[in-house]
Amino acid sequence: MKIVSIILARGGSKGIPNKNIIDISGKPMIYYSICASQSANVDFTYVSTDSKQIAMVSEKYGAKIIKRPKDISTDTSSSEEALSHFCKNVNFDIMIFIQPTSPLLLAEDLIKGINIIKSGQATSVFSVYKEHWIPRWNLDIKPINWNPQSRPRRQDMPEQYVENGAFYITTREQFLDSGIRYGEKNLDIVEMPLSRSIQVDTLSDLELVNKLLKKNDQ
Repeated sequence: MKIVSIILARGGSKGIPNKNIIDISGKPMIYYSICASQSANVDFTYVSTDSKQIAMVSEKYGAKIIKRPKDISTDTSSSEEALSHFCKNVNFDIMIFIQPTSPLLLAEDLIKGINIIKSGQATSVFSVYKEHWIPRWNLDIKPINWNPQSRPRRQDMPEQYVENGAFYITTREQFLDSGIRYGEKNLDIVEMPLSRSIQVDTLSDLELVNKLLKKNDQ
């Protein structure tokens, strides 16, 4: 059974320039995803990118490179387009799609997901954190799915799982059949703590993750 990881890392980040290789606690951000994958004992760790700089950094840390065509490397390109391109160029049984913007991901998280797939419990697994109910409002300051006139108590509302975007695992067969990272059937999850579910999308996220990683190193 061949297990591979694929990390999608475009070069054209707008929010934070060079986000995928920006320094976090002394290492380029993509290093943490590569390291988690390698420590999970996958057969190969790939990085799909259109950037020579990202490719060079990723190869330095032991990843194999898939050159992503420009037409699926735009701001509007979907991850599924890049995953499909990967599937056409690499043979595997199980694919682990890892986001480079989740540097707090650990190998143990990936191993839990791999074991679920290998056991036959599911054909797709994704990472989540558990959220207690909190009152949410839209940008027009309107309550989302709750009534301020009869505000529910937190303990009376069901907990929910929230995708944290850190990783997705699926079989080759499932991806080729559905064309998406997880199918509608045979789904399972790996729960991660909220403290490690942060995605780096803004400078504030970057500052927080830097502090958490430096604290972990102490």
